[in-house]
Amino acid sequence: MPVRTPPERLLIRLEWRVLHRLDGILAGGYRTAARGTGTDLAGLREYVEGDDARHIDWNVTARLNEPQLRLFTEDRELTVWLVLDCSASMMVGAPGRGKHDVLSELTLALARLFGRSGNRVGAVLYDTGAVRTVPPGTGRGHALRIGAELARTAAGARSGRTTDLAAMLDAVGKLARRRALIVVISDFIGDGDWERSLLRLAPRHEVVALRVTDPADDVLPDAGLVVVEDAETGEQLVIDSGDPLLRAGLRDAVGERDTRLAAGARRAGVPVHRIDTSADLARVLVEVVMSTRRRRL
Repeated sequence: MPVRTPPERLLIRLEWRVLHRLDGILAGGYRTAARGTGTDLAGLREYVEGDDARHIDWNVTARLNEPQLRLFTEDRELTVWLVLDCSASMMVGAPGRGKHDVLSELTLALARLFGRSGNRVGAVLYDTGAVRTVPPGTGRGHALRIGAELARTAAGARSGRTTDLAAMLDAVGKLARRRALIVVISDFIGDGDWERSLLRLAPRHEVVALRVTDPADDVLPDAGLVVVEDAETGEQLVIDSGDPLLRAGLRDAVGERDTRLAAGARRAGVPVHRIDTSADLARVLVEVVMSTRRRRL
């Protein structure tokens, strides 16, 4: 019996528990914004010399007494880019169901769902201080390749290295030569001017943000003196977790972080879907897909 890799074992479980429940949800759900020779009517314009006369709409032409040409939505595969945050803060959460576990499940599920519909899926990660990319591809084997790269990159995150989300957004903007669907999966914790990068990216592409959260991000248990570690920098401090001023400061910082994310995403016109580590993955993916479809209509 062949030995399966961790991403393959996870994908098998997702195929049985999640993907079978989502069959048909993504099929035909995305179309290019380009105009071409597909089958869906996109509009009309005046006929000019050199146009294909076979596309003249003779009924409208007769009413307007001017030749009118039909325009169609071009049938073209979608390119999907997954921007994957592997920073140390994404390691937070209960063993087996932390934020990185949710990141891994989302990554494999999305890569497999889009890939088996004939779309090409690529990934952008941050590893050893540089952006790492998996070029777009399709199929189950390619989804596993993305999963393997994610698992390898996560080892660096556990050592305390940070992720430059702005650098990844800038990189995918250069890689995506035509309009693409870009899915950013992150907790959006940490410094960096990712908002400016998002503003540059959103007008040219369809961008969706999946914000992975865990209760440990926002709540400090009242346990007396404890040692806390900054997930991004590794700095350690001894604090009194019951100090009212400390707890109030934490609430303010959490509120400020949430406000910044909401404001930055709103300016860029990017929808943000909050995904808690306790959420049902199939339900979450249906909500994301249906919301994205409504935005495209």
